[in-house]
Amino acid sequence: MIQLSPTAIGELKRLQRKHLPGGQLRIVVDASGCKGLAYQMQFAESPQPDDQVFDCEDIQVVVEKASMKYLSGLTLDYTEDLMGGGFRFYNPNAIETCSCGHSFAIAG
Repeated sequence: MIQLSPTAIGELKRLQRKHLPGGQLRIVVDASGCKGLAYQMQFAESPQPDDQVFDCEDIQVVVEKASMKYLSGLTLDYTEDLMGGGFRFYNPNAIETCSCGHSFAIAG
């Protein structure tokens, strides 16, 4: 399961209206970043046949099958501070993250 915080939902709705009204949020894990794996997010028009789809209020979150093993239990948040705003990933599968929070490592 993937969860979105209320602030993440608000920011995603704002971005969705601007970039792809009616689109879905696609979250993918790529082999990159300083810890070995990195989160990628984009808006997509429709899920692929093997994708898992999660409904979070008015936002549909789409995760490809290969990424789901890294993202199960993920909570996506959005925060703003004096240095700017950004999405934060709270992933129970990550054993280590980089300082930017977008790259992570898992056990094994």
